[in-house]
Amino acid sequence: MLELDFDLILQHFIQLGMAFLLSLPIAFNREHHDRGAGLRTFPLVTIASCSFMLVGMSVYQGSDAEARVMYAVITGMGFIGGGAIFKSGDSVSGTATAAGIWNTGAIGVSVAYNRYEIAILLSLIGFLIFQFSGTLKRQSTE
Repeated sequence: MLELDFDLILQHFIQLGMAFLLSLPIAFNREHHDRGAGLRTFPLVTIASCSFMLVGMSVYQGSDAEARVMYAVITGMGFIGGGAIFKSGDSVSGTATAAGIWNTGAIGVSVAYNRYEIAILLSLIGFLIFQFSGTLKRQSTE
């Protein structure tokens, strides 16, 4: 018989919703600047990272087992981010997008562990870097 814990469903819904919302400032910025990853990629990375950790925390007992799940999430975010990096001749592009993907993965993991203060700071700092670093980068090359 299927048993559903509606309190747990609500708790996870809130956590996944928080992860989603915290990814939006970065996603909107990337979408607005017409970068490859945007409103679909960043929220999906964040809620998937959060989900993997939530499942891992409920299935595996102990910090060693949870750490292995976290390592897998971190590695997976690096793999996805690697796909955003392109090299053409002497130029390389997509490294900031790759780092942003990794950052939103960390937001998801932080939310799964109820470390909202870390998730909020990661979201804020990630957004600020994307929002203002382009202007600073252009000024330094002139």
